[in-house]
Amino acid sequence: MAPQHSPRQLFNASLHSPHGRLLSLHRPQVMGILNLTPDSFFADSRVASERDLLTRAEAMLTAGAAVLDLGAYSTRPGADDISAEEETRRLLPAVAALRREFPQAFLSADTFRAAVAEAAVHAGADLVNDVGGGTLDPQMFATVGRLRVPYVLMHLRGTPRTMSKLTHYEDDLVLTLLRYFRDGVAALRQAGVVDIVLDPGFGFAKTAAQSHELLRRLSELQMLDLPVLAALSRKRMVYGPLGLGPETALNGTTALHMVALQGGARLLRAHDVAEAQQTIELFAHTFPMAE
Repeated sequence: MAPQHSPRQLFNASLHSPHGRLLSLHRPQVMGILNLTPDSFFADSRVASERDLLTRAEAMLTAGAAVLDLGAYSTRPGADDISAEEETRRLLPAVAALRREFPQAFLSADTFRAAVAEAAVHAGADLVNDVGGGTLDPQMFATVGRLRVPYVLMHLRGTPRTMSKLTHYEDDLVLTLLRYFRDGVAALRQAGVVDIVLDPGFGFAKTAAQSHELLRRLSELQMLDLPVLAALSRKRMVYGPLGLGPETALNGTTALHMVALQGGARLLRAHDVAEAQQTIELFAHTFPMAE
């Protein structure tokens, strides 16, 4: 069945920062990736210094990024585990520097640890992007509820180090995700979280074939009536079928970004902001959205 493209069927929402900033998702937006880790899977995304961070952030914001996503813990397969203290040491100075230089920027803290998330929000972060979906830290839901901060609920099985062995699903893949999100959203609402974004977790406890199935059926997640984030930039599901590597996966990423937009994605988490923004512009021209 072809994706539905009617503007009336596309989700409209806004995310409200506890610091007073507003992120409108009336139309799709780009979340730029800033990796504060020395071992991110895409080497060109690694931030080497504060100057490098500010230069990259300015370029992303100029190119149209609505959100800057800061991650200080690498979740790539085989990455080293680091302590919460080390993650905090990497993350907080970056949040503080960006908040100082770009006071209106909407900042996201990419962490699965509640204590790190809380410290980042106190430092000025506007959103918590949790790859664990609350499964890796039982205090996460209560923490984001107390902070009244928008939250990205991602689907994951196991941990980033065990997920590659947990790709067998007894039930239909999308049905499994719908149940997971239903239960997670209910728990988040109980904890007092108001603004929730869903991330199906492309590549996390999913084979490349499963990730492509999920992308093909992304519109089915719209029944949950929440905005969806698509994080597939330069991932194996993009470069694997092409026989390439992350460094040469920009064109493939752009192609799959368009598919994600057709499936109803409201946020594209991307290494290459200008290209993702251009994809959104062309999508909006092809499928005009009501204001």
